[in-house]
Amino acid sequence: MPPSLALLLWLAFLVGLLCFDPARDSKASLALWVPVIWIFILGSRLPSQWLGGQVSQVAEALEEGNPLDRIIFSALILLAIGVLMSRSFQWGNFIARNLALAALLSFALVSACWSDFPFVAFKRWIRDLGSYLVILVALSDPRPLEAVRTLLRRVCYLLVPLSILLIKYYPEISKQYDTWTGVAGFVGAATSKNMLGVSCLISGLFFFWDTVSRWPDRKERRTKRIILVNVAFFAMTLWLLNLSNSATSRVCLALGCLLILAAHIRLVQRHPVFLKVLVPVFIVVYLILALGFDLNGQLAGSVGRDPTLTDRTKIWTLLLSMQTNPLLGTGYESFWLGSRLERVWQTFNGLNEAHNGYLQVYLNLGLIGLLLVVIFLVASYRNVCRRLAPPPSLDSLALAIWAVLVFYNITEAAFLAGLLWIVFLLGNVRLAASGKYRVHHVAASADAETTERLPTHLAPTGGQQAILADVPGQYQKKGR
Repeated sequence: MPPSLALLLWLAFLVGLLCFDPARDSKASLALWVPVIWIFILGSRLPSQWLGGQVSQVAEALEEGNPLDRIIFSALILLAIGVLMSRSFQWGNFIARNLALAALLSFALVSACWSDFPFVAFKRWIRDLGSYLVILVALSDPRPLEAVRTLLRRVCYLLVPLSILLIKYYPEISKQYDTWTGVAGFVGAATSKNMLGVSCLISGLFFFWDTVSRWPDRKERRTKRIILVNVAFFAMTLWLLNLSNSATSRVCLALGCLLILAAHIRLVQRHPVFLKVLVPVFIVVYLILALGFDLNGQLAGSVGRDPTLTDRTKIWTLLLSMQTNPLLGTGYESFWLGSRLERVWQTFNGLNEAHNGYLQVYLNLGLIGLLLVVIFLVASYRNVCRRLAPPPSLDSLALAIWAVLVFYNITEAAFLAGLLWIVFLLGNVRLAASGKYRVHHVAASADAETTERLPTHLAPTGGQQAILADVPGQYQKKGR
């Protein structure tokens, strides 16, 4: 089949899927396309790259950026601000409910003051601030659960089939060759195999979670069709993940799916404390084995992979040997610039990340920034656990993404920016209920049965309202 014909068929398939998808939400706001476009760019390529531009491997190009990309990102940020203003978004309430995140972002902004490239650091902070603004467009929707579902589904509909199309019919832009080994690897719509792996990781977790959460209603005609679509996309995702050869994403997908499945088991739902304790215990045991007994290297060697984790241990040794401020770091997104970048490229040409999220934060923001990230992770876990009650719904996905993010950053860098971080925020940013619904605490008594309840798809109860507030209770319409 000619590539041009395949491209037309993909466009027809995409339009048909968006219009006739059995999971399509007819009440979805048009404003959701703002975060969809933003997340699609994060999961694929910059606009300038789609138009044929390449990322030049020189320090000057990394500092300057591209004017077209700046214009498009700026337009999306302004649209997001406009949507939030039209909804009378309560910024004070948002900051009060997310103090750990607010402190982290504030410190990142202040760190531009001691950066060697303060203007570049400030521009990058403004760009990354857009990620927080666009997710608030989804979370401030009057029906946030359905908004998040629609958002993630649309992003996966865009990324997965497009990657398959490019791999099969446009190998000149979907295949890369390793800088050191020369081995060919598939990147699909992304710019690296690891980015393709992250897209597959998010897609796999979403379709698995959506299928498990809808499974009790599988006998309904519409639900049955949705599950069939989910299974088809999950299969395509696994095929792409295998081509990406991203070991980290494979392990994290298995871990996330196990957590989602466990959260929906009745025994665990009756005793959620088991799952709440198991996750941190597993993390502590893993850290002991990894730091004390070189678990990562031994596992990699046992499955035939490089015990140095593809030279990651050598990269970490080099980066730790470089002179940076241990408390404050080099400034927000400032380490990979100037003379430091040139020194790294003398040994690892083209490298522009630490392949470890914790080390990346330390290099840019020092121990203070790393501590703020850890505090935000702990606060997020406490909030997810507090809301993890039957029916688990979005909370099970939020818990899985939390665990995946913690482990993914051991061998890759995904904190403060990127596709995995923004999806993590979708499940862990807290907003107060607003708009046409308000929160009511309902005691467990006979009076609760008389409380007017909304349909589940409009006002989820308990854990389903994970992204709104951690206040237990029911949701009912205001009196008119």
